[in-house]
Amino acid sequence: MSTVPPEAEAEILAELRRLRARVPQLTGALAASADGLVLAQDSAASEAETVAALTAAALGVAQRLSDSTGQGGFRELLVRGEHGYVATYASGEAAVLTLTAEPRVNVGRLHLEARRSSLRIAELIDHTLGRRGTGVPPLPPLPPAPPA
Repeated sequence: MSTVPPEAEAEILAELRRLRARVPQLTGALAASADGLVLAQDSAASEAETVAALTAAALGVAQRLSDSTGQGGFRELLVRGEHGYVATYASGEAAVLTLTAEPRVNVGRLHLEARRSSLRIAELIDHTLGRRGTGVPPLPPLPPAPPA
């Protein structure tokens, strides 16, 4: 159940697919509202609603932890499990980008590419909602991904 118009959902999905092309070790990509509603997903898993809801719960804890330790507003969260990573990035004020990745992923590359995509998703959502002047500058076109 998406909270954005179909054309915006298609653009967000296209961004998720470009991200997965740039980071081949990603096993899933999900854009969700901060309150846990799926905006778009690109993964084989059929658990998007569950992941979005759990992301919203983790986001609440991460925001409180960041605030209470004086680190400022939430930007990202990285969880390393036995079988890989789950990473969540703020996409503006209204959304988050959650990724799952194989254990062999280059975490630096994951952060670099995910931060770019999270900004692009925020831009798409803000445009859809008619927000202007959000402080997120338009992104330049992305350079082609280096050969794997």
